[in-house]
Order: sequence, then structure tokens, then C-alpha cells
Amino acid sequence: MLILGTPPSLISRPAIRSKAVKGDTGDLTFIEPLINAWTAAERGQADISLGTIDAIPTNSLLGPLKAEERAFILLKFRRTAEAEPFARRAIGAAGGREVRIRLALADAFVAAGDRARAAIMLEGLGADAPIAQQQILAGRQIGQAIDTLPEALGEALTAFAADLVRSQRAAAPIGLVQVARYVDPQNSSTAMLLALLLQDQGRAEEGLAILRALPRDDALASQIRDVQVRVLSDEDRFNEAYAIAAAAAAAPGAGIEDYSRLGSLLQDMKRYPESADAYDRAIALANARNIKTEMWSLLLLRASALEEINRWPEARGLLEQALQIAPEQPLILNFLGYGKLERGEDLDAAEAMIRKASELAPDDASITDSLGWAQYKRGKIADAIATLQTAAEKDPDQAEIHEHLGDALFSSGRRFEARFAWNAALVTAEDKTAARVKAKLASGLTPANAAP
Repeated sequence: MLILGTPPSLISRPAIRSKAVKGDTGDLTFIEPLINAWTAAERGQADISLGTIDAIPTNSLLGPLKAEERAFILLKFRRTAEAEPFARRAIGAAGGREVRIRLALADAFVAAGDRARAAIMLEGLGADAPIAQQQILAGRQIGQAIDTLPEALGEALTAFAADLVRSQRAAAPIGLVQVARYVDPQNSSTAMLLALLLQDQGRAEEGLAILRALPRDDALASQIRDVQVRVLSDEDRFNEAYAIAAAAAAAPGAGIEDYSRLGSLLQDMKRYPESADAYDRAIALANARNIKTEMWSLLLLRASALEEINRWPEARGLLEQALQIAPEQPLILNFLGYGKLERGEDLDAAEAMIRKASELAPDDASITDSLGWAQYKRGKIADAIATLQTAAEKDPDQAEIHEHLGDALFSSGRRFEARFAWNAALVTAEDKTAARVKAKLASGLTPANAAP
């Protein structure tokens, strides 16, 4: 059994196996093939190690990590050409871990002496981790490569915990993440996930302390600041969050991600003109550096800030630019279509945009709500009710959906059901929405209190 406080370098392989497979975080026997594979790799037994990875069933919990593990093991043995296709697959399957995995693979290719393939791993990374990218392109390692059993085990446990969080299949797996962090205390991705989970349990200050202890020159320093600002903002500690975000944006060499972070925080603080300005600086920098991958999202975010201060013509122009860049992006289609719908602009085109967005993202409750509201605005009341009921089932906590459903039900003569929907909206409604809903509950639907 591992004893907390034991230096990681002194932890034996049997101890790692015991804690990972029979620990107090549940049954983790699924991880044993990974431990066996990396134990063989550290003994120089490449074929045994790779064979162990290959034998992992595709439908097992380790299945999604097979390409990733094979790539890192091949890189440990400097077999870079063989590793490249598995590295590409690993990036494709990384999801929210993409930045971390791209940097780890690039670092491992550098360690294996293949700078050309290291550069390939950075393609598509955009503005994330610019300093780390510069170091890798210069042939310098950044401390992100996965080359040992503790590093591989810590990353796998972190990936598994993150998947549990995303899928909401279990309670927050803090114990699992703590094991991952103990096994590989240098993995800042694990630290960030642990900080977020601690915040969810009302232990935000513990999470922030973990983040503050991370090295300032960590390859994922930008993502660490993102998490710090997010936690502080969620805790309504806006002054502290602003101090971090503003300092990063004012620092020499501030990047796109720094201006974007500041823009997002200012929007949370309802400082919309300043938010729009911060996003404008991010857009200008992206243009100057000819970075196209993030342009549509920056345009969308600036449009959102401008719409909040009733500068719709400017917002619409930005959304139209974004749509030219990413014509199949449902977020743009929905935002532009809904904005036109609210203002009575070109209703045929507005409904067509929202319908296309819904086809592209059928599980997005907000987009389904937009489609239902478009149907309502066009007088298709029965269709609107059915669509809005579907949206409410997908996201029962969104006040706007329930308000829309209540308006549609009331318009169809189903007054009792309308009140039920409006009461559901009132549970989470804020500010103007709450005031409208209360007015409807008091006197029914009128032109003065109808949802926009």
C-alpha cells in the first residue's frame, strides 16, 4: 500500500500495481494490462510490451487508449515512423485532452530525435500553449512526454476520471484523480481536473491552492490560468479572477488565449463593451498571425458581447463572417438564425438556419429550443409544442426552454399546462426572464410579457 508522503521516485512497481489495481477507489483491475505493458517497456522488452497493448480488447475501458499507449511505447524505443499513425489516432480520440496529448506526443518525438514529426503533432493546435510550441519547434523538450510507468498510469487514470465526469456515469471520482496525481505529481492536467472536482464539492480554495503550486513555466500554464479564472469566477471572486486574466493580457507577448480569457471573464462580469474589445484584440492578433482555426469562434464570441449591448448590426456582420469561415457550424447558424428571428428579419432564412443547426446538432437542447421557437413564431403551434417539449426533456434546467414551452401551450389554449411550464422556468430564471414569467403567472400571456 502506498504511504502518502513517500517520494514518488521511491515507489516500487509492486506498490504501483497494488494501489492501482486494488486501491480504495473501486475495482481498477482493468488497468493491469497497461501496468504490465509499461513494466515490460521499462525492462527493454519492446515486443512483449506492444503485444500486451495489442491484446487489450477494443471494447474494454482501456480500449480508447490503445493507440495512445502504443504510440508512447514505440517512441520510448525511438521507433518514430511506426509511432506516427498511432499518434495521429490518439490525437483524434483525445477529446478534451487534445492539447495535453498533442504536446506530450510532440515532446516524445523530440526526445526520440524526430523534430519533423514533433512539428506534425502541433498542427491544428492553434493558439494553445504558444511558448511550449516554440520550444518544441526549436528541438527542446518541455517535460510533457509520457515515458515511464508512473506517467502512463497517471495519464490513463486521469483520462478515465475525465470520461466519468463528462458522461456523468458516477459521482465525482476525486479518489481516482488523487491516485493519479500521487502516481505522477508532475501531470498538471491531473491537477487541473482535481481542482475542478474539489470546487464541485465546495472545496474551491483547496483546488486553487493546488493550481497555485504548479510551476509558472508549465507547458500548460495557459490552461492552468483558464481553470483558475473559471473557479474564481464561479465562486463570484471576480476581482481575483480579473487580476489573473488582466495581468496575462497585459504581459509582453500576450497571446490570443490571453485576450480570449479576459473577454470571457468580462462577459461573465457583464462588462460587455470591454469584453467585445478584448475579443477584438484576439481577432486582430489571430489575423496578424494568420491563425484561421479559431477565427470563427472569436467572431462568435465578440458578436455575443455586442448583442448584449444592443449592437445587433455589428454582431450580425461578425456572425456572417464567421458563417463564411465555418458554414456547417451549428453554433453560428443557431445564433444568427435566432438573432434574426427575434428581430423579425428574413424569417424564412432564419428558420432555415436554425433547422440546419438542429440537423447538425440534434442533441443540443438550446438549438432544439430555437427550432421550436422558430416554429412558434411562424404560427406552427402544434409543431412548436412538440419540439419544445423535446428540448425541455433534453435540458430540464433551462428556464428559457420552459418559458417558450409555456407561451406555446398558452397560445394553443392549454392554460393549465402553460402555468406548469412557467413554474418550471421560474426555478432557474434570472433577471428579465424571471420578471416576464412572474407576470405571465399573474395575468397570463400578453404582448407585453411574451418571450422575445
